[in-house]
Amino acid sequence: MSAELTHPRVTKSADGTMWFREESEFWPGQAQSLKVNQILHVEKSLYQDVLVFESSNYGNVLVLDGAIQCTERDEFSYQEMLTHLAMNSHPNPKKVLVIGGGDGGVLREVVKHASVEEAVLCDIDEAVPRVSKKYLPSMAVGFQHPNVKVHIGDGFKFLADYKNTFDVIITDSSDPDGPAESLFQTPYFQLLHDALREGGVITTQAECQWLHLPIIKELQKTCKKIFATATYAYTTIPTYPGGQIGFMVCCKDGSRNVKEPLRTWSEEEEGKLCRYYNKEIHRAAFVLPTWVRQALDEQ
Repeated sequence: MSAELTHPRVTKSADGTMWFREESEFWPGQAQSLKVNQILHVEKSLYQDVLVFESSNYGNVLVLDGAIQCTERDEFSYQEMLTHLAMNSHPNPKKVLVIGGGDGGVLREVVKHASVEEAVLCDIDEAVPRVSKKYLPSMAVGFQHPNVKVHIGDGFKFLADYKNTFDVIITDSSDPDGPAESLFQTPYFQLLHDALREGGVITTQAECQWLHLPIIKELQKTCKKIFATATYAYTTIPTYPGGQIGFMVCCKDGSRNVKEPLRTWSEEEEGKLCRYYNKEIHRAAFVLPTWVRQALDEQ
């Protein structure tokens, strides 16, 4: 009989129940806990600490370096919005690149668009797709599509080899606290810009307005220097710090209004394809609270 898996982030309470606790200096003064039924996987990959556990209320949970990346219960709100805000802001996306996103969830959403002829995923850590295929099959289904190609390697190096190639690029990154910090800086966004075809669109994970408004302001400032259009949107998701997560949506075409979807599905198609995203949510995602709008309009 194999030994029971343990992880320093999972501890037992006085009544014997197990709890995962997420804490970080990146969101000081608060923490979040999820009740753990069982630990499924523990691994130190070449790049990060990988933990998967079965929770009592959120299904299986993927944790990288102590931070929740996705849960089976609420992942769709993030994956769908990160993907479709960009995809439906492009008139005819045929070639799409995903940087990060090793759980396969963004790929799953990308290939819902009939126009896509090739979807390429580049993730630096082979452990994430491997583990996700086993423990997060509803997300990893994205890897099975015939138009999907996977490259394990550094996104910077990958982008440097491609100019004027992609219609849409989606960056599914972790927080700018450690290795992912470079994905929030000017050289990265210049690479993204140069890898896009004319009229190309990007989305990138852009933090929570409640916790990281200074980072969002700086990110928008950086993007506006490089892209003709750079606008912040957000979605709700209970297992991310603050209950929200944002996206920066950028386009090389200054006349493009990314707040209004260029392409839409019928209501029936939306109901079959998506659980969170719809054309009304697309528009509403860019409607910001007054204090956030005022802060970002200062740029």
